[in-house]
Amino acid sequence: MKLNERSLVCYATCDSPADNAGFLSKKGERNTAYHRRWFVLKGNMLFYFEERESREPVGVIILEGCTVELCEAAEEFAFAIKFDCAKARTYVLAAESQAAMESWVKSLSRASFDYMRLVVKELEKQLEEMQRGLAGSRSVQRRSPIYRKTKPALCNGCAVWNNAPCVDTLPAGDGPGGLADSGSGKPPVCPGTVCFSKLHDWYGREITELRREWQESHKL
Repeated sequence: MKLNERSLVCYATCDSPADNAGFLSKKGERNTAYHRRWFVLKGNMLFYFEERESREPVGVIILEGCTVELCEAAEEFAFAIKFDCAKARTYVLAAESQAAMESWVKSLSRASFDYMRLVVKELEKQLEEMQRGLAGSRSVQRRSPIYRKTKPALCNGCAVWNNAPCVDTLPAGDGPGGLADSGSGKPPVCPGTVCFSKLHDWYGREITELRREWQESHKL
């Protein structure tokens, strides 16, 4: 892999936020002694510096095709970065505490592009499932009139309600117990709605007739 050294140095030392940073003890490749270095993780690149204030990194580890696992070493809280290639170097690092080791192992394991691709696929799958569920719930609400908001409408100047009982469901018959009309057999209301003022007049017909008969009988 061909890397531009100047671009790497700029990326390692710029003000962009790091995914993890801290001191780790790094085991040498030829000299197996451990050296304390300042590590900075940005994306899938693990930079290490001689000191925290160093202006340029000593090296960089590209975290692709690797596994991060705990290992037995002379230093406590040690873990290793291993690559699939047979001749690839294994990096042995040691943290300063158990919590720091767990934090580094977790962040390094999630740093590769392959891991991010799996995360994106899983999130896309969850999003599709949520969208299908939302579409299904909206379809149920459209089919069910129970969830509809009722609003008053005007019918011949009278307020009527969209969720009022349909005319066809009202009982038929003579008098207030039924709504038989002399002509149509139904009360004079708008189809599918009930107008209060017209129903008031409709049910008041029998009362008006009884009152007229009572007044006529008392005149005798």
